[in-house]
Amino acid sequence: MAIHPTTRLTLLACLFMLLLSSCLVRKRTVTPRSGPSGPLLSATKNDLIQRVHNIADPVQSFLIRMDMAPSVGSLYEGEIKDYATLGGYVLFQKPDRIRIAGTDPVMHMTVFDMVSAGDEFRMYIPNKNQFIEGNDTVPIASNNKLERLRPTAFLTSLVIQPPNPADVTLLEEDTTGGAATYILLLIRRDPNDELVRSIYFDRHNLQIVRQKTFDWSGRVVSDTMYSNWKSYGGIPFPTGIDIKRPQDHYEVQLTVTSMKMNSADVTPDKFILVQPAGSALRQLSR
Repeated sequence: MAIHPTTRLTLLACLFMLLLSSCLVRKRTVTPRSGPSGPLLSATKNDLIQRVHNIADPVQSFLIRMDMAPSVGSLYEGEIKDYATLGGYVLFQKPDRIRIAGTDPVMHMTVFDMVSAGDEFRMYIPNKNQFIEGNDTVPIASNNKLERLRPTAFLTSLVIQPPNPADVTLLEEDTTGGAATYILLLIRRDPNDELVRSIYFDRHNLQIVRQKTFDWSGRVVSDTMYSNWKSYGGIPFPTGIDIKRPQDHYEVQLTVTSMKMNSADVTPDKFILVQPAGSALRQLSR
């Protein structure tokens, strides 16, 4: 029996809709990442820049007591070595004075003590009776990657600076990996317009969760994750800080145990590190 053309078209349309509603449609479950939940917050570029100012501008100095868990190696090398957790402290005073010391949690002996102001640093390693001084950017040719620790690595990660008004700041929205973030892209104005830094904000609470810095070629210099923000004297600060330095092949996880914000105890004399008598001096030149 012949089927009228109009009837044939109706049957084909019904068949198409049936396939579309069953066989050709597949549902899948997407597991959201762990962390803050709830509605996403909206912010403009200027809103996020102001949030960085609200964090950085009130800080004149701080004294942090912390646990420090260093690791060396990298995924590219195929091996990562974890070291025992150290105790320690960080002293900071604007604009760029910083001192970091690591101590053995059992013997309470100093493992390292280092200080810098600007590009110059000094570092004392008691168990080697070695005193190192030089420029922060000069690498140490050593098989012990922990000797590559530099004050500037801590300064860059612990003190999140606002964008330089002379630079270009762009805003990106990202939902990669189930995480909803805003990203401020900081581009230095020069002939090459280099990307120098990126700051990530969780859109559930607009807290800073990550900061990356880059060298002139676009390679990652530092990649820092932030968590468990708390208020110290009304000033927010993260108590979980994971610093990765891929070019230096080490990582340091910091857990803040106590914090004195804008403490009168942080004075310029605390940033003087004198070479101990009898220690071997190692100078690093540019």
